[in-house]
Amino acid sequence: MLETMACLALAVYFEARGEPVAGQMAVAQVAINRSRSDEFPDNVCEVITQGPIHKISGQPVKHKCQFSFWCDGKPETITDHAAWQTAMEVARAAWDMPIDITEGSTFYHATSVDPKWRYTKAKTVQIGQHIFYGEK
Repeated sequence: MLETMACLALAVYFEARGEPVAGQMAVAQVAINRSRSDEFPDNVCEVITQGPIHKISGQPVKHKCQFSFWCDGKPETITDHAAWQTAMEVARAAWDMPIDITEGSTFYHATSVDPKWRYTKAKTVQIGQHIFYGEK
């Protein structure tokens, strides 16, 4: 399995690299918050790769993962090396940061989508193009 910082950086890179640093930090914080919650796997890599797996292929079920990049059917190829460097720095900073800018959020979505689950969560904050939620 991937190392924790690499997993966090992958989530930041593929979910939020076009966001300001605060937005990238918030995405990382959600993964960290989940890993500290009893409701999710207890390590960041398992949180980020969480989702159903096809029994035959062993691959993630498309569009059914907790972090959409992991099962969107596209390869996780890093093409923007400056953004990757930033993602690595953000992952480390989020891990070490004593303040949670998401106010304990364990869910988020882009403003361009309206998932049904949002009605079952408490909105905490919007940062950039993502809306963050915690439990009600």
